[in-house]
Amino acid sequence: MTHGVTFAEAFRFWLKLGFISFGGPAGQIAVMHRELVEGRRWISEKRFLHALNYCMLLPGPEAQQLATYIGWLMHRTWGGIVAGALFVLPSLFILIALSWIYVAYGHVSWIAGLFYGIKPAVAAIVLQAVWRIGSRTLKDPRRVPLLWAIAVLSFVAIAALHVPFPWVVLSAAIAGALGGKYLPAQFAGGAGHAAKAQAHGSERYVIDDDTPTPPHALFQRSRLALVVAAGAVLWLVPMAALLASSGWDGTLAQMGWFFTKAALLTFGGAYAVLPYVYQGAVEQFQWLTAAQMIDGLALGETTPGPLIMVVAFVGFVGGWTKQVLGPDLLFTGAALAATVVTWFTFLPSFLFILAGGPLVEATHGNMKFTAPLTAITAAVVGVIASLALFFLAHIAQPVAGGPVDWRALVIATAAAVALLRYKVGVISVIATCALAGLVLSSVG
Repeated sequence: MTHGVTFAEAFRFWLKLGFISFGGPAGQIAVMHRELVEGRRWISEKRFLHALNYCMLLPGPEAQQLATYIGWLMHRTWGGIVAGALFVLPSLFILIALSWIYVAYGHVSWIAGLFYGIKPAVAAIVLQAVWRIGSRTLKDPRRVPLLWAIAVLSFVAIAALHVPFPWVVLSAAIAGALGGKYLPAQFAGGAGHAAKAQAHGSERYVIDDDTPTPPHALFQRSRLALVVAAGAVLWLVPMAALLASSGWDGTLAQMGWFFTKAALLTFGGAYAVLPYVYQGAVEQFQWLTAAQMIDGLALGETTPGPLIMVVAFVGFVGGWTKQVLGPDLLFTGAALAATVVTWFTFLPSFLFILAGGPLVEATHGNMKFTAPLTAITAAVVGVIASLALFFLAHIAQPVAGGPVDWRALVIATAAAVALLRYKVGVISVIATCALAGLVLSSVG
């Protein structure tokens, strides 16, 4: 594609984005829209939303995949790799540093005080996610009772019956496929992001509505086969190295396999897959404790990058706890584990974009499978609600059978009111709650 945006200029923007991408997927998409559509005018509203709608259909972090897609569309394969990687790498390095401080000094009184206030804030943030996704998907129960039923059944399946998360997603997808065929009105969904399209003046965009698809973005069977083969090699070689070094039962190999599965199940964003990560990392493999999982989510909320980067914290703590490289190399082993987890979590996201992008460019609006996606999103509401219940129960009664911590519940309530009623930013809420926790901890 011939256009006026050099690779170096794009590189500088994607690097900047990696350090300012706070606020979860909604905030990150808003930043990209403001910068790329309204400010730099690198891509038109219609093409931006077309790419976003595809990313919304995929498992994985949609904001990171959107950056990968636009980078690929502008500067071929390396453009997509650079855009997607720079969206993640700053967060990885920051989380490795914060995770080391956490495991090495987390029991220092003032750090413990900060986390005492941050944990209730995280519970409130999860409640906000339930409200945000639920209000967009479920709407009036009289209009879409089946979606409400899917959400409630998913909540019960996770919270009460402890059904594995993949089965919940699969069941919802099947219900959506059948419902879309026989009761399409129930699964029609809303206008989604496309409803927000607005005109931004008459100035041309670098990639405008009528800009022809560049040659590298045209579908070719040979190119698709090459991308799939490259993806297989990029997965098999690291996994083979892990198996050769520690065997199938080794912690790093188990992490690689587990987070590959997690990467393929992250429909609905990070909050949706966290129950699955919790089931595996805490209950099955015992890489970290439930309290540490909540602390990790708090760290993930306060750093740039996709929230699913909390998996880097899980990997670091797991690598530290299991001493994957021995007791003399605790930090190196933990950092390696965080890197391994990040690699296997994000590799599928790059492959989905580089393999599927040409097909999407050929459709321009003819997106399919919306009914299963709508059903999965409804199930996600129930799953996230179960996660919120788990967090609230844990902060209300940190010790099973112990007294109720009313101060923590007050912090959680205040944080929820600030987020839902007054639309206060996530970072401000977390910072305020952290200070409140520090003060309350100091007074006993």
